[in-house]
Amino acid sequence: MRLVLTGSPSLPPLLLRGALLSPFKRPGPDAEFPRVRLVLPGLRVDPARLTAYERVCGFPAGDDALPVTYPHVLGFPLAMRLMSGRNFPLPLLGLVHTSLEITRHRALTATGEYELTVYVDALAPHRRGTEAVVVTEIRAGGDVVWESRSRYLARHCTRYRAAEPPGGTRKPPPAVAEWRLAGDLGRRYGAASGDRNPIHLHPLTARLFGFPRAIAHGMWTVARCLAAHGTPASCVVRAEFRAPVLLPGTVTYAAEGGRFELRGRGDRVHVAGEVYPF
Repeated sequence: MRLVLTGSPSLPPLLLRGALLSPFKRPGPDAEFPRVRLVLPGLRVDPARLTAYERVCGFPAGDDALPVTYPHVLGFPLAMRLMSGRNFPLPLLGLVHTSLEITRHRALTATGEYELTVYVDALAPHRRGTEAVVVTEIRAGGDVVWESRSRYLARHCTRYRAAEPPGGTRKPPPAVAEWRLAGDLGRRYGAASGDRNPIHLHPLTARLFGFPRAIAHGMWTVARCLAAHGTPASCVVRAEFRAPVLLPGTVTYAAEGGRFELRGRGDRVHVAGEVYPF
């Protein structure tokens, strides 16, 4: 089913609805999930919000080119509408963004007009629970110019055991730069992106969810890495979110060839990814 929206949903009511419904959810890979495709036509980018996003993530500000990660920000309210609904089987509270794959078919301009589509493509078993696969598509002139697949994990008891990935461990890329992250980074990124999840905003609200301090948004970590790495006009980006980044803190950006990592103390990997031409 295709549902056409007249505007982008407001995130705070969706977060509240998702939080209230979370205790009643019964996650599992065989559960039913919403089959609707949310479509937002005539989408235009707010220049002020884009500039704020570019500045907090380290992208050049003022260019007539959308950062490769920015369409995710545009699609996030639609994804939240789906994942906060009664018919979405995974609890929104505690849902973890585990991986992201972006395919950019061509560069997108900040002044263009687009059609945005978001839908849940599948539920998949995971060794720690169940993942939902959420697809976001951007169209221009009827053609898909940008698309992504995000996996969100709901943790619960499961007997599923994933097969070991083939091949050995690759040598980590060398360190390139050290970044000191301020304690208000989550609030600044939340203001620019609209994602004001309480785990990112203040130590007190983060402790309610088991974190000793506020943590950086996963999408900020990958955006900051890609701002430093650079991306071809047509490219594929893959990233895995492996461990939260506590704020304030210091992290190391590492890169070699098409690979990149964000590492913390003891070379703990927070984000690992790769970029290659499409």
